Amino acid sequence: MNAIEDNGWSRGFKDLGRSLPKPKAVLAVSAHWYIRGTALTGNDLPPTIHDFGGFPEALYEMHYPARGSRDLATRAAGLIGPGTGVSFDWGLDHGTWSVLCHMIPDADCPVVQLSIDAEAPASRHVEIGRALAPLRDEGVMILGSGNVVHNLRDAFMRMRSGDLETPAWSADFDAAVTDALDHRNADALADLIESKDAPRAHPTPDHYLPLLYAAGAAGDDTVRYPITGFDLGSLSMRSVVFGAA
Repeated sequence: MNAIEDNGWSRGFKDLGRSLPKPKAVLAVSAHWYIRGTALTGNDLPPTIHDFGGFPEALYEMHYPARGSRDLATRAAGLIGPGTGVSFDWGLDHGTWSVLCHMIPDADCPVVQLSIDAEAPASRHVEIGRALAPLRDEGVMILGSGNVVHNLRDAFMRMRSGDLETPAWSADFDAAVTDALDHRNADALADLIESKDAPRAHPTPDHYLPLLYAAGAAGDDTVRYPITGFDLGSLSMRSVVFGAA
């Protein structure tokens, strides 16, 4: 809903986009392309995927008409290494376009999505991020889209009950992530998927793993948090920017 609502989160994404240099292209890692294996979209005109149900019609009318880039997909696949494919069966899902529609509203730079391998250990996602680091020097923005804390069952329960207080387990996991980021420790971020609060913060890991790609690519770069806070009580909406002034 942040894609079509005027709220603190959508305004935050707009401000974030205005604060960053315009990239030559975007390589997006979305929680919503969570499959077996590693692949990149090779479409010249990637479709806008509406991978959800039960929302207002205005959300299904949203389209993000960015071009793709076969060259970027091939370059990224080469950096990641053997077993990485180029796919024409996916496009830009809402993990990507619901953010980029605010950050780059004119959709005027190419976008390629990278899948998350559901069978890979957390350390592998950091390794892939590190392998992709050279793209940053080539003007490519590496965008990870998920949530620092993402437990929809808990969030919807709180919404129904009216109890929107942030529980300790959510605040503690968010704080642990922030501490690892402050220390530029991507390996510690990967280890947090096994921490005591992880089963409640992430009943499934798909919304956490995109951060590991960005942190792996960032190395020792500077870090800042232009958007912070919790939505529906327990959902951490913290955004992380590496390296940009």
